[in-house]
Amino acid sequence: MAELSPVLKQATPVLAARGEGVYLFDEQDRRYLDFTAGIGVTSTGHCHPEVVAAAQRQVGTLIHGQYTTVMHRPLLDLTDRLGDVLPQGLDRLFYVNSGSEAVEASVRLARQATGRQNVVAFAGGFHGRTMGAASLTSSGVKVRAGIGPMMPGVAFTPFPESYRHGISEAEAVRSALAEFDQLLATVTSPKDTAAVIVEPVLGEGGYIPAPPAFLEGLRERADRHGILLILDEVQTGVGRTGRFWGHEHSAIAPDILITAKGLASGFPLSAIAAGSELMGRAWPGSQGGTYGGNAVAAAAALATLDVVRDEKLVDNAAEQGRRLAEGLRKVAAEHPVIGDVRGLGLMLGNEFTTEDGRPDTDTATRAHAAAAEKGLLLLTCGPHGNVVRMIPPLIVTAEQVDAALELWQEAVRSAVS
Repeated sequence: MAELSPVLKQATPVLAARGEGVYLFDEQDRRYLDFTAGIGVTSTGHCHPEVVAAAQRQVGTLIHGQYTTVMHRPLLDLTDRLGDVLPQGLDRLFYVNSGSEAVEASVRLARQATGRQNVVAFAGGFHGRTMGAASLTSSGVKVRAGIGPMMPGVAFTPFPESYRHGISEAEAVRSALAEFDQLLATVTSPKDTAAVIVEPVLGEGGYIPAPPAFLEGLRERADRHGILLILDEVQTGVGRTGRFWGHEHSAIAPDILITAKGLASGFPLSAIAAGSELMGRAWPGSQGGTYGGNAVAAAAALATLDVVRDEKLVDNAAEQGRRLAEGLRKVAAEHPVIGDVRGLGLMLGNEFTTEDGRPDTDTATRAHAAAAEKGLLLLTCGPHGNVVRMIPPLIVTAEQVDAALELWQEAVRSAVS
């Protein structure tokens, strides 16, 4: 008898039997508010009727048309449709399956296009688990431990974390940009640096938004030194932060944008986007893959984009995100063990700390478990696992937000009692 790897650990005890909108149901038909969204994937909720119908139609027509062998209409239509929402000038797309693959494709493109080898990443960033993507990741040692040596040519520099350092956001930005400049002066010459890769909001690193001034400072330095700016929008894209792209909270645009997760409502699909001139510098044969741009996933993505537009889910993410954040701050005000509530849109984190400011992993773990017992599914993140994050589907209503807040209040009370 075969079993799953013992290394795989579930974040909740739920054995899901079906999903509907913001809810998951177990095999006993108990209903749970799912504020994990499959780690930010089910953007239109579980089994949205339009996504289901699009996938069903495509399954009956063409399941797999390998896109370097034949082309299929869903991928062409999706590419055209993404042109409506991508930043201006990013008009060429390459599709793969996962965020990790897209991250590696972006680095491959950057290195080939610039003729340089080094990439700068940020402390706390998460970019994936494959070897190249893991080499860019520092959200926690579990991603890198025991598998070295890692890919060479990666240099890390601090991310602006004002709460952890007890300083203002402006001070954190000044310090982080100064350290970036110091890195270019001491570790990786600009002439050797192909790209800098950054998340608009640290994901696994603790749900810490990048201040607009920080992203704008990176853009200015990238332009000055001929370095490409890669924005990892795997988790922040497709409306999650209350803007279609997370970087739109600032005044910048990327050279390469990475998207995945919420793009296809649960079907495996990711992509990188770049301008035609930049994408044209990729070496022949360097882009490909057996399953990338799968016809069913592309059809689901088209339906997802239609639902996001027609149901105004980006606006809903902003509105319900404000409601959720306000409620979380009220809970935190009653429970000092929650030291910080932060995030953008429907991407919010609650950081648990002790009286002297150290990470309080134990209380965060108890609150997370208590929430699941009460019917609210959440996830933890951060290097110490002391941040409880909330990422509901973008269709979440005010009533569902209020219900989640009530359950969260009960869970925190249980955890601290």
